This record gives sequence, C-alpha cells and structure tokens, in this order.
Amino acid sequence: MSTNITMPALSPTMEEGNLAKWLVKEGDNVSAGDVIAEIETDKATMEVEAVDEGVVAKILVAEGTEGVKVNAVIAVLAEDGEEPGDVAAAPAAAAGEVVTAETPAPAVAAAEVAPTPEPAAVAVVPATVANSGERVFATPLARRIAQQNGLDISLIAGSGPHGRIVKADVDAATAAGGAAAQPAQPVAAVAGRAALSVGMDDATVLKLYDADSIEKKPHDGMRKVIAERLTESTQSIPSYFITMECELDALLSLRSQMNAGAPKDGDDKPLYKISVNDFIVKAMALALKAVPMANVSWTSTDRLFHKHADVGVAVAVEDGLFTPIVRQAELKSLSAISSEVKDMASRARSKKLKPEEYQGGCTAVSNLGMFGVKEFTSIINPPHASIVSIGAGEKRPVVKGDELAVATVMAATFAFDHRAIDGALGAQLAAAFKGYVENPLSMLV
Repeated sequence: MSTNITMPALSPTMEEGNLAKWLVKEGDNVSAGDVIAEIETDKATMEVEAVDEGVVAKILVAEGTEGVKVNAVIAVLAEDGEEPGDVAAAPAAAAGEVVTAETPAPAVAAAEVAPTPEPAAVAVVPATVANSGERVFATPLARRIAQQNGLDISLIAGSGPHGRIVKADVDAATAAGGAAAQPAQPVAAVAGRAALSVGMDDATVLKLYDADSIEKKPHDGMRKVIAERLTESTQSIPSYFITMECELDALLSLRSQMNAGAPKDGDDKPLYKISVNDFIVKAMALALKAVPMANVSWTSTDRLFHKHADVGVAVAVEDGLFTPIVRQAELKSLSAISSEVKDMASRARSKKLKPEEYQGGCTAVSNLGMFGVKEFTSIINPPHASIVSIGAGEKRPVVKGDELAVATVMAATFAFDHRAIDGALGAQLAAAFKGYVENPLSMLV
C-alpha cells in the first residue's frame, strides 16, 4: 500500500510552508530517516525526513512552491513490490496534477472552514477574485480568529503587505457583524494593495524608473514575514518610548577583568569572551524579574505574566533579521549567555535555527552601538510587550557631585506596548535596567 508524505508542521503555529528543495526524485529508493526535502518556514530552512521506506512514486508539489498547507500531501511512496507507475495520485491533488511554483496549491473552500455569515457593510475582496481559484493570503492569527467568529476569510479585504489579511482586518469585520461581498473593485487593486496604501500601485511605481537601472528581487519568505509582522506591530500596538542614559565605565572595567580571568582550553584559548551585549541581555532579564508587572505579553482577552525572562537578541543576517531567544536569562551566568548567543547567532546566519529557538519570548534587545549609532528606536515584535534599543557608548562630560568629570555613556531607548505596560511601569523597568548596568557586580550575585 502506498504511503503519503505530507507537509509537516515545524512549529505549533505553522499553517503553511514553502517547499524549497527536493533532495530525491521519482524512482529513488528511500529509507526511514533519510532526508528527502527542505522546507522553508518564515525564517528557517528545515529538513524533512522520510517516515517509512519505499520508492518515490510521485512528487505532487514541485520545489519552489510557496504556501503549501500543513498536512497537504507533497509526495507518495510505493512499497516494495508495488509498481510506482500504478500508485494513484494523493487525494490532496487532482489525478495527474503536479503543483508547481506557478500553480498555487488548491485552497480549502471557505464553506469547509466556517458557514457564510449574513451580509454586512464591510470592505471585502470581490467574489470574482475570491472564487477565481486564487489563494487567500492571511496570517495564521487572522485565520484562527476568523474561524472562531464564523467569518468567511476569503471575503475580507486585506490591508497587510500584498493584500494579506491581518488581525486588524478580521477585527474590523467582526465589529461590523460579518463579511460579505460589496460591489466589485478591480482585481489589480487587490494585487497592489500594499503599494496603494502609499498612493501608487506596483505598476505605477515601476514606471518611475528606467528598467535597465533596476533589478527586481522577489520577496522571499523572511522578507514577507518581517514586513507583515512589523506592519501589524505599527498598526495595532500603541507604543511609547523612554530613553535612559547609562554610565558604562564600571561595566567595561568588570568585563575586562572577567575576560582576562577566563579559563583556557587545551590550545590556550579562553573558553569565553563576554561582550557588552551579554551584560545588556542579563541586565534586561534581571530588570524584568525586579519589575514583574512589566514581564508580560498581551492578548485580546488576557495579559500573560511570565515566570521567567526570555530575552530575544536581534541578529542581522543576509537581507533579514532573526531574534533568537535566550530562555530564562535571569538564571544564567554571563558566560553561559555569551556562549548561547554566539551559537544561535552563528546558526541564524546559516538559517539553521529551530522555530522554538526564535519564537516566543517576552522582550528583545537590539544593539546598533557597534555601528556608531548614538540613539534609535525599535519596533516591538509581538507577542513581546517591550524592546530596548542600545546605542554606542561614548565619552561625555558628566557632573558627579559638584565636580565635572568624563564618563562613558550609553543611550538605552525602550519601546513599550501601552496596552500592557503603562508609562510609570515602563519607567520603573528602565530605571531597574540602568541600576544593573551601572552596578554590574549586582548581576553576579
């Protein structure tokens, strides 16, 4: 009997993925545990292993295909003694059909997800588009909320990048009582919705430039997710900012002493080299423990108070960004944080992080000080309720007592989600952070 190979769920929230590459071809023999394909999620490329042995009878989804639903059949294995040519196509695809990068995977009919509600006055994607076989692009959260509220998501207009439906769109439809078709608008308005938000569609933008002077690079999965999540953040999170200036001289002195006293390995190389950023991560974690009301995430029904401080660290990769999470950072030594961040940053740059290593967390640290940036603000990455932006340490004149002195000063700018963290509470967290940075020995207790 043939065996279906399906698109795996690589994280609890994954609803679809991109089939980046096949490592086998039809007719190949595979054994359980063999790596047969690479799946691209929003920020990582993961390997897919065969769960059984057999012969690859049919490949139903071509490599390069985007938006393949979790549990959709992507290939079929034939058992020993079974002729590959006799294996029928899997139920998820029409007989003889191979889904290609140019042919979107079939979308689930809206009626199978939820009953169609009564009409209401909401801006929607026209029925001619929704019924044309085009896939409906929506965030996993938007799909889940739409299903919970009995909404037909294919009828909701998306305000996200390239018309993707985001939570705010579903909330608007829910508040209006449902989602139903309005008078049709041009299909081009849907495809170019992101560009229309700034007054121009994609075709108009392209006409502004000489075709020979530009090179078009299609958005990859990482770029799309970064755009989607940060757009959602700026549209849905009421943020405010607090800047705290911290003196670094004591921290820099302690760092030098700790690195000088680091134990050596067999090649006489130090086992660790602590960075200023490692102190920042530790200080943020301890500040969250000192001000537990700020160690929180926001949902539509609850505030989630965290027992530990899971701190994300922004890592720049080629044409993108990862935020791997240091779990329970308040309990870890500076050397442990240093080793963990270096390991995850290295794997982030080669896209080898597991989803659980960069999903979740309660706050994040973004440090551009090494580029000489004096001060900046960052966008909160939901479900986080805060982020701290670290500028460069620089020598400045300061007043100590009644005397003028010189100190190394760093600007730390906090962004807070005002729904979860009020102004006074945010100021308490920033002050606690400053206290740990300026008294670094307290981080070692």
